[in-house]
Amino acid sequence: MAKKKKSEKKGKKPHKNKPTSKKYTKYSIESEKVKRAPNCPRCGPGTFLMTTPNRQYCGKCHYTEFISKK
Repeated sequence: MAKKKKSEKKGKKPHKNKPTSKKYTKYSIESEKVKRAPNCPRCGPGTFLMTTPNRQYCGKCHYTEFISKK
């Protein structure tokens, strides 16, 4: 049987950058004010609705608002 070689290097692992949170995409700055994405009426502020072209949806409580086409 062949002997196993020791691992190449010992010590600290290289630092990996974490991806930034998606919550910052729910805020935008217009002129002097901060505009927030729509919140869920059931869950309250802090729980944002997912927005698609035809509806808004809460992933926590499954609340759905359909956007009418006019």
